[in-house]
Amino acid sequence: MTIICATNFSDAARRACDVAAALARKADVPLCLVHVLNPDAARAFGAALLQAAEAALGDEARRLSKRGIQVEQELRTGEAAVEVAELARRRAATLVVTASPSKEAPFLSVGGTVDRLAQSLEVPLLAVRDAETLEAWAEGKRPLRVLLGVDRSAPFAAARDWVKGLREWGLVEVVGARVIWPDEEYKRLGLARPMELAEVTPELFSVLDKETDALMAPLAVGGAVPRTVLESSLGRIADHLVQVADRERADLLVVGTHHRKALGRMWSVSHHSLRLARMSVACVASHAATVGVDAPLPTFREVMVATDFSETGDRAVAHAFGLVPPGGVVHLVHVTEGAQVVESDQRRLLALVPREAELTGRHVKVEIVTGTKDVVTALVQTAERLAVDALVLGTHGRTGLKRVVLGSVTQAVLGRTERPVLLVRPPSP
Repeated sequence: MTIICATNFSDAARRACDVAAALARKADVPLCLVHVLNPDAARAFGAALLQAAEAALGDEARRLSKRGIQVEQELRTGEAAVEVAELARRRAATLVVTASPSKEAPFLSVGGTVDRLAQSLEVPLLAVRDAETLEAWAEGKRPLRVLLGVDRSAPFAAARDWVKGLREWGLVEVVGARVIWPDEEYKRLGLARPMELAEVTPELFSVLDKETDALMAPLAVGGAVPRTVLESSLGRIADHLVQVADRERADLLVVGTHHRKALGRMWSVSHHSLRLARMSVACVASHAATVGVDAPLPTFREVMVATDFSETGDRAVAHAFGLVPPGGVVHLVHVTEGAQVVESDQRRLLALVPREAELTGRHVKVEIVTGTKDVVTALVQTAERLAVDALVLGTHGRTGLKRVVLGSVTQAVLGRTERPVLLVRPPSP
């Protein structure tokens, strides 16, 4: 394990090296300094440039080694982002540190080395702007105020894991910021839209607040989930995140990155956060997510089970209660074309609850979705609105032509939800 610091020997890079050294000392890992020469410059100036770069790299390594850490150095020639990314893979690096993009650079460093690093690294990238704050935190002199950009993506999960790991290095105060496009959320959740485009109704806020708390729950300390901020937007998410980070006086803005290419960067949160933020920024790709033996076990506190009152659908109900622990909640859902809730349907749903579930403290909430023929959309939207940890669905187990001719609600739901789904098949005849 190694921390890599990319340097171009500028004053900003020197301060970034100080931060990298402080983190390496805290983590008790080696620090690898890397400088990448431009191929054209290397050809033009030859051995003289190579010797000057080696001397500068050696001086910086000796300066940092006085902090009591092991410092290694690498001088490479090529495209900087490509070379650093390859070195990070070869060294099994846990973090790459660099100075933030220079405000004096043309186009605010759009497409520059730092931007390309954020879009290519498989490990977190820390772009240092306020070195003194990060150093003081690494040395245990103050807490680190972190603003974490929240969404429902794999890069966010990786960024959340990384922020959780920061607590091993020092005291961290986390605030989650979620920027939403209301129109998109009303559609996803199946809620009525207000007249005002950017308006967030109390119902939408309640659903998103609960969902955001669930996303931030792995960062809870002593049972207390970090505070979250919901921001409504019609424009770029990064602009709002940076504004919230300023308002919260964050020392570090942490965002996930999707590794977008070409025109996709126009909406890239990491790309614009690096460009606009006035504080240090960490970009974390989904590759950095905790996997294998260190991955946390998922918990199922709330699950949704749907039944059409068929034998297959009803059979799934008991499995749903088996997924949640005592104190957990099962949302028992039925979709009907009728315009009103029928009391008999509610009684039929409650009659499916196993007696053992009640005796063991598992709770049930009944929900009947009315007035729709689109069962699939209703189920997907309900699962999103309830922010459940998993869905449980019965399946007839049809294959081949039977499935094509008869259709499959379960198959369609699987294709449209990102939540875990447990399929309950009927016993073999």
